[in-house]
Amino acid sequence: MILAANQPYFSPFPGFFQKILCSDVFIVLDTVQFPRGFTWITRNRFKNHQGPLWLTVPVWKKGLGLQPIDQVGLCHEGRWHRKHLESLKKGYAAAPYLQDHLGFLEALYASRPEKLAAFNMQIITYMARLLGIDAKIVLLSDLHVQARGEALALELCRTMGASCFLAQRAAAKYLNPEVFREAGIQLKLFRPPSLVYPQLWGDFLADCSTWDLVLNCGPKAREILVKEMRGFSRNSS
Repeated sequence: MILAANQPYFSPFPGFFQKILCSDVFIVLDTVQFPRGFTWITRNRFKNHQGPLWLTVPVWKKGLGLQPIDQVGLCHEGRWHRKHLESLKKGYAAAPYLQDHLGFLEALYASRPEKLAAFNMQIITYMARLLGIDAKIVLLSDLHVQARGEALALELCRTMGASCFLAQRAAAKYLNPEVFREAGIQLKLFRPPSLVYPQLWGDFLADCSTWDLVLNCGPKAREILVKEMRGFSRNSS
């Protein structure tokens, strides 16, 4: 059994879902520390006629110190919900599949969940279903595993009965292969391949949110997602 894990990104890029496709079990790291500074948990890149379109989800941080991700509250002040939705509708007005997903987007921005993780999970769950992903997606908060760092990966594998931990190659410097070997768990490294697909507005802009892929390519999104994975996907048909 292959296990992978990741923080709950906001409107994740395609590599996030490629990682899930390569896994039997995917753990959403919702109780690890919320990063300081720039983080993909609150921000991601889309595209409009001017090029990159960055959308940021505002959260409560001031005076709260270090917080686990699942305790980070969404700030519902201001008009960012409407601005996000209008930016997406305007930026993707000519996208052939916007109308197919507009109902979900409108419901998402009207939902007003208290916590950031809950908001992001609505998107992740919707995308996983849309892309035909059948890996088991589990919240770390439901497992009550207290380990951190490298020890967390090992403990998750033991808890879920996994024999292989899949990590992105960029994380290799934080993981000691010998520790995994001693634990009897294979460490497998994965570099998400960059995708190229039909996209609006001039020169191709790589690694946008998966919404860019879905709104432009619709039912072809899964096929494009797995096309360049070179045998990594366990269910790429």
